[in-house]
Amino acid sequence: MKKQRFTSVWDAIESTPEQAANMKLRSALMIALKDHIARAGMSQAQAAQLFGVTQPRVSDLMRGKINLFALDALVNMATAAGLRIEMHVLEAA
Repeated sequence: MKKQRFTSVWDAIESTPEQAANMKLRSALMIALKDHIARAGMSQAQAAQLFGVTQPRVSDLMRGKINLFALDALVNMATAAGLRIEMHVLEAA
């Protein structure tokens, strides 16, 4: 049996390339938000206030519950945190 190789774990586990792309973006934003909270030394309550969400929502973020976050919600949280988001669109290989 030939081993299949993937460039990302999301490519391996998601059903379509579209779903994998969405998960890649969501995971990158979640990691950036978690890093921002840690760098700033914020509590979950402080982060929730800054992001305009509840503390349990920040807890879900910190626990990596990616299935609970839509891409637009993560963009809103990152913007509220003062993070600048850039996107690059390239031709598929």
